[in-house]
Amino acid sequence: MKKLMHFIAGEFTSPDLNEYIPVIEPATGKPYASLARGNANDVDRAIRSAEAAFPAWSSLSPGDRSEYLHALARELDNRMEDFIQAESKDTGKSVQLAREIDIPRAVNNFKFFAQLIIGEESEAHTLPGTINYTHRKALGPVACISPWNLPIYLLSWKIAPALASGNTVVAKPSEVTPYTAWMLGEVCQAAGLPPGVLNIVQGFGHEVGQALTEHEKIQAISFTGGTATGKKIAETAAPAFKKISLELGGKNPNIIFADAPYEEMLATTVRSSFANQGEICLCGSRILIQDEIYEQFKKDFIRKVRGIKIGDPTDPNTFMGAIVSKEHFQKIQTYIDLAVEEGGHILTGGKVIEGQGRCKGGYFIEPTVIEGLSQSCRTNQEEIFGPVVTLQAFSDEIEAMELANDTIYGLSATIWTENLSRAHRIAEKIEAGIVWVNTWLHRDLRTPFGGTKQSGMGREGGYHALHFFTEPKNICIKYDSI
Repeated sequence: MKKLMHFIAGEFTSPDLNEYIPVIEPATGKPYASLARGNANDVDRAIRSAEAAFPAWSSLSPGDRSEYLHALARELDNRMEDFIQAESKDTGKSVQLAREIDIPRAVNNFKFFAQLIIGEESEAHTLPGTINYTHRKALGPVACISPWNLPIYLLSWKIAPALASGNTVVAKPSEVTPYTAWMLGEVCQAAGLPPGVLNIVQGFGHEVGQALTEHEKIQAISFTGGTATGKKIAETAAPAFKKISLELGGKNPNIIFADAPYEEMLATTVRSSFANQGEICLCGSRILIQDEIYEQFKKDFIRKVRGIKIGDPTDPNTFMGAIVSKEHFQKIQTYIDLAVEEGGHILTGGKVIEGQGRCKGGYFIEPTVIEGLSQSCRTNQEEIFGPVVTLQAFSDEIEAMELANDTIYGLSATIWTENLSRAHRIAEKIEAGIVWVNTWLHRDLRTPFGGTKQSGMGREGGYHALHFFTEPKNICIKYDSI
């Protein structure tokens, strides 16, 4: 059984206490690797390595750092198929989804920030006899903590801008899906990344993650994950005045008006509801439909959902694979039971699927559609993060906006309408960090990404990410007039 070790100072190393955690393949329910169980000593060792590497790395020109990031992208691209298979095995997602989205996006993350750092400009402001310019300085060792749903996709989304800006990184991947993060260490070696520039410490969040956020040498923390964990990080980091960026949970509305481009909307809504088993923070879990098309939409949507192919992630025709872990599998089942207790009617799905062949013992749940629930019930208010959506009717724009905004979350929203004025009007009023109109999951990496309310704080993407990982300094120079 493969051992997934820490990657510290350019080498794979054993955990301090020589303890390991079993890594389970969700599609089979069986262990296939063991993971180093890190502790505070491992974290300290990684941070000391990052601190030692920082002076030389931050002193490199943007062009030189860009070359290293391009090298990481090339090595990752060279092992594309290996990473695709590993990501599917680790997460339970279909191989096809990993091939189309996860691994190509990880490659592009390194390419994008490698290019962006070359074009970064400094601000300058002049007055008679003076000039002020802004100098941005790398922070030092920073922590990048990523979730289990899009492991290498989101880890690279944090690492790339941190490295591009001149910081050194200690990364903590999820202990549930650590495989591709471990492989990234091999990519660093192949790309010739200087030792200590990127360190990866494996293990549990309450042990490794907590030690990382508490460590006095960590200057900034970029975290994607659950809102409860984000609050703990903020409570630890804020008194120490560390910079924090938190991309947290969501309960995203999908608002469908009667004049929506119907067939495109229908196909996209199936995808935005159940892609990656609904385990994407941007999935639309609350579908709001205008009264006059509610019954027609319900009928057509259920028909399409019942046609979703669920099963072995290695089957190229599979759309929905396995739920990421037994614990999360049980959590989703609990919410489906809760929805019925709260008066909901399951229109389709709601049952556990018995895996076949090698997948016997895997964690499979039918895509589930529920109606008849009140806006205030827990099912409509709490993040489930699985293949469960609710349907609600609305009469007009005002009611749609009230329903959409009535949660503690504000990550994303989707609006379907051919009325341009309405689209602008509602998009402006929706309490969310990202709003799509007549599309879903279209991403331009230059744009700000993040949420409002309890969906987080700070923004990732483009220069927003580069600015997070640097400290601006104003330099004012007075000069004599002629």
